[in-house]
Amino acid sequence: MIEKDPTTYTVLTYFWVFALAFWGGVVSFLSKIKQGAVRAFNITEFFGEICTSGLSGLLTFYLCELSQTPPLMTAVLVAISGHMGTRIIFLLEQYLEQKAKNVLNIDLGDSKDEV
Repeated sequence: MIEKDPTTYTVLTYFWVFALAFWGGVVSFLSKIKQGAVRAFNITEFFGEICTSGLSGLLTFYLCELSQTPPLMTAVLVAISGHMGTRIIFLLEQYLEQKAKNVLNIDLGDSKDEV
């Protein structure tokens, strides 16, 4: 089996990954409009939401490929993480920080406790 890396995926694969992630970002933005959290024609907020969704969807895709998740489940997870946007990135950051603490046996300290 050929080892996969980011350069071996086809353009079509990246297209559907970003399409699902971006769609999740659009849904998230529309939800924020409905809640009154953002204005409907706030282009900056919309662009930020789409970019964040694309990044989170791409990271989710890579993690799914690494864990050999079935393609249909990967598609679902990419769309959900696109909708979650920054929240999924924050959760991943927390997970990796905890892993680093355990593996390296270090205490990174809690900035809230410092004065």
